[in-house]
Amino acid sequence: MTLQNFDILIKVIVFVFAISVHESAHAWMANLRGDPTARMLGRITLNPLKHIDPVGTIVLPVIALYYQVPILGWAKPTPVDPRNFKNHVLDDILTSVVGPVSNFVIATGALVVLVAISHSSDLGRSMIDTIANRSVYQDHLEILANQSNSFLMPAILITYELMFINIILGVFNLIPVPPLDGSHVLRHFLPEAVRRAYDTMGWIALLALVYFGGNFLGRLIYPVVDLFNSVLTRN
Repeated sequence: MTLQNFDILIKVIVFVFAISVHESAHAWMANLRGDPTARMLGRITLNPLKHIDPVGTIVLPVIALYYQVPILGWAKPTPVDPRNFKNHVLDDILTSVVGPVSNFVIATGALVVLVAISHSSDLGRSMIDTIANRSVYQDHLEILANQSNSFLMPAILITYELMFINIILGVFNLIPVPPLDGSHVLRHFLPEAVRRAYDTMGWIALLALVYFGGNFLGRLIYPVVDLFNSVLTRN
């Protein structure tokens, strides 16, 4: 397997894992707050087959891989019946934000592992500095290729991608555009008339954001990536 194909395989596996954790977290919190709908449908699971959405999990990632841009997408929405919540607003907000929170928890865990690797040896430090000091992840492959004989290379690539993709998904899902998780928070603070119009934006606004909001998304996502990278490169 070439390094390029290995990189694609890593991206796919990490992305599927990240969205599975994200949706499982929604289902777990909803059940905790009184709504068993998702649990009864078997959505508290890391089995990706339970979470795949044809567009968000297959089409968009394939397009991203083809054009060599960061993977962006979503899973099949977790079914939630707010009528089962005891505190409608609080429980809906908690169920919504726990998905992005789960992504940031994984990203932070990956960061801790990378920091440990960087302190394990001079080679580990060199490779971590290389991968964290570049804004475009594709460039790392050519630089790290001559270090492919080290077991650290695949470990670092996998762990960094785990951090990177989970940051992207965490930030992306907090954007208050329906039906993303951030919209479930904002809508509770809108007047009823505005809320109805806001909810009708739906998938049209989301697809417009994905296809035409590249620069906007970059301004939101990459400062967070840079923050994590700054921890990696700190002496």
